[in-house]
Amino acid sequence: MPLPGTLRVAPTAGETTWSYLSRVAGRYGMEPGALLPWWTWSGSRPRDEAGPRDDTEVLLNPSGRQLLARLGGVDEQELARALPAFGNWPQPTLSGTPGGPGRAGPDTAAGRWRVASAGEYGPVAFGCRLCTAARTREDTVVVRYVAPWQRVCARHRRWMLTCGDGHRHRNLDLRASPEVAAAQRAWPKVARTAATVGADPGRVFALAHAVVCAWWEQALEWERERTWPARLHAVAGGDAGPRFWWWRIISRDAVVFPETVALAAALLDPGMQEREDHGAGGLVRPFRPDGAFFRELTVRLGRPWLADTGRAPQTGLVLGGPLHAGPLLDCMGAFTRIRRGQQDPRGFGLDPWWLRADHRPASARVQLRALAEQVADARRAVEDGGSRPGGGSPAVRRLFRDRYGRAAAAYFRR
Repeated sequence: MPLPGTLRVAPTAGETTWSYLSRVAGRYGMEPGALLPWWTWSGSRPRDEAGPRDDTEVLLNPSGRQLLARLGGVDEQELARALPAFGNWPQPTLSGTPGGPGRAGPDTAAGRWRVASAGEYGPVAFGCRLCTAARTREDTVVVRYVAPWQRVCARHRRWMLTCGDGHRHRNLDLRASPEVAAAQRAWPKVARTAATVGADPGRVFALAHAVVCAWWEQALEWERERTWPARLHAVAGGDAGPRFWWWRIISRDAVVFPETVALAAALLDPGMQEREDHGAGGLVRPFRPDGAFFRELTVRLGRPWLADTGRAPQTGLVLGGPLHAGPLLDCMGAFTRIRRGQQDPRGFGLDPWWLRADHRPASARVQLRALAEQVADARRAVEDGGSRPGGGSPAVRRLFRDRYGRAAAAYFRR
């Protein structure tokens, strides 16, 4: 039964338990920390250099879950249906590990801290703030478990940004980029195709995303590229302006999402797999500018001019063409070996969707930290070397050349 005088706080589907607990506290005009003494806690709240992490999660024992339900004025079953981690409480050891769950008695409300994105329920994102405002009539924060291919709020055309990346920006405006929402509507068909051929849709998406993110880093050199710059400026409110690099980091997954879905569909297409081009010794060469796979891929990506770029001798790529990416080569090589009945000589097997750790794209959290360090180095270089922004160490000079070179300047103008 709810405690006397409690207010009802409805949970949001997929919400983290900590997000719900924080909203319960806010409903009473309190900070979340004011409610914490009601539970006995193990460990401490996850923090980073900026303070407490937004992607915090809590695990509650049965008594702790009952207490939260009573404070929120809702039924435990309702919370269990809405909050994925609500019923996840580790079983204590026979001896009751000191400092662990066994320390609290069965009638004591207890909780444990953890990082939500490190759990088994997948990544977490900020919920659509317009949906939240409509439900709560307040501009409050909701953090939800949301798969990377479910980040678009179709109702309000907002992209839900990953939580815990070290910034407080919650959503991106997609009203000027309807192709992003269209890609999310197209993904279920791609996922069904993957399941039909026995592939895990999540792994297919992860590999396609890694490939497209590698292209994203190369695209600063694509002089005829117009789609990504326009989409980047659109989700940044019309113009990324002086915070171009910050916007480029936090909006990457949204900007490349249509191409990620298109590539996943192409990789699952048996016709595309048959278009692979082979060089001497049977090596896979899917990036030959005059090859069938490369030409068809550029068309499906809406960039047929990349085939012309690939023919230019100044590219200097051994495999030819600007779409070279290690994960894609590994994937197509696995498909080739499967058809030939061969084994991978490196011992990696015949899994087309296997993604090496060094091929996984850097998170926005890692990139933002690196950007902050580079900006600090650049400022010190200016201070040490006068007003000329090229002074300082060779690393700083490379920063100015790489970050603010001719290709990057052209990207600003698009």
